[in-house]
Amino acid sequence: MKNYQCECGNTLYFANSTCLSCQRPVGFISQEMTLSACEIDDNGYWISCLNGKAYRPCTNYSEYQVCNWLIPAEEDHSLCESCQLTETIPDLSKPDNLSLWFRMEQAKRQLIYTLSKLGLDVWKHGVENANELRFRFLEDEMEEDEYGEELTVKSTVITGHCNGVITLNLKEAEDASRLKMREQMNERYRTLIGHFRHESGHYYWDTLIQNSPHLEKFRSLFGDERQDYTKSMQLYYANGPVQGWQSSWISAYASMHPWEDWAESWAHYLHIVDTLETATEYSINILQNRLGNPLAETYRRASETDFQRIFEDWCRLTTVLNALNRSMGQDDAYPFVISYPALEKLSFIHDLLHQRL
Repeated sequence: MKNYQCECGNTLYFANSTCLSCQRPVGFISQEMTLSACEIDDNGYWISCLNGKAYRPCTNYSEYQVCNWLIPAEEDHSLCESCQLTETIPDLSKPDNLSLWFRMEQAKRQLIYTLSKLGLDVWKHGVENANELRFRFLEDEMEEDEYGEELTVKSTVITGHCNGVITLNLKEAEDASRLKMREQMNERYRTLIGHFRHESGHYYWDTLIQNSPHLEKFRSLFGDERQDYTKSMQLYYANGPVQGWQSSWISAYASMHPWEDWAESWAHYLHIVDTLETATEYSINILQNRLGNPLAETYRRASETDFQRIFEDWCRLTTVLNALNRSMGQDDAYPFVISYPALEKLSFIHDLLHQRL
C-alpha cells in the first residue's frame, strides 16, 4: 500500500481518518485513488487540501467509523463507492459486530485499491447486464437448546463467490476463530485479506477468462475447469490434496480443482504486487537491489517489465520477511515455495492483466 502526506508534512496511512499530528480530518478520494487531508468549510463540506474540491464523508464514515472514503459534494449518494458494493452488513445490535464489520470493510477497501491500481473494472459504471462485484458479510445462525442455555450452530455461512457476489463468514474477521479454522484445515496461511483476494479471483475468472480467447491457454496451465467441481471438492476433503502437490500448485488447496488453482494463484499475485508496493514506499533495497513497484503506472506500462523481474524482487523480499519473522518467534510471513508450474500460472495472470497474451 502507498503512504500519503498530510498538509502539515506528517505521514498518512491508507486506513487513517485523522492526521495524528495536526488533527485535520482525512479521507480517501476513490476517483483519484489518493488519501487527502481536508479542511471543513462553513457549509460542512470537506475541502481537499490536495485538489481544493468539496466532498462529504460516507455515511458509514460519519455514523459508524467503519469507512474513511469521501463522496464528491455534487453527488447525492449517502455511501461511497466502496460501501455501495456491500449488500449485507452484520447485525449491529450485537456488541462485537461493529468492530468485525470494520475489519471486513478495511480488507475490502485494500482489495479494491489493488484491483483499481491494476486497471480492473471494479464498479462497471455504465455496463449493461454486467455482474457487478458485490459483498455480503454474514454470520452463522445460532439456536438455543431446549432448555434455553447452550447455543449451537443452526446454519453455517460458507465463504465463497457466486455470480458476482462474494460472501464472507463474519468469523473470518475474528482472529481466534480464523486461527482455529486454520489449524483444523491444516493451513499454514489464512488471513482476512487472503479471503478477499481469493474470492475476487473467482469473480475475475468469470470476467476475464470464461468465454474469452484466453480459455485454452488457461486450460493448458490450470487444467480443464469442466471437470465436476462437487466431486473434486468431495475427494479433496475426503483424501486431502494431491500427493506431491508442491511440484505443480502454489498451495494444497489449489490442487482441488482448476477454478481453485486459478483463485489461489490470483490471490498470490495480489499478495505479491501489493506487498512490493509497500516495500517500495519505504525505499527498501536488498543486497543493493532496489525493489520495483509493480503497481506504479510507469512500471506497469514498461514493455520490458515481465513477471520474472517482479518474481526476483519477491524472492528477495520474502527471504528477508521470513527471516525477520523467525527472529521474532513468529510464523513465516510467506510460507510458500513457488514451483516452476506455479510460476508459469502467475506469469499468465500478469500477462493477462497487462494485455500481453
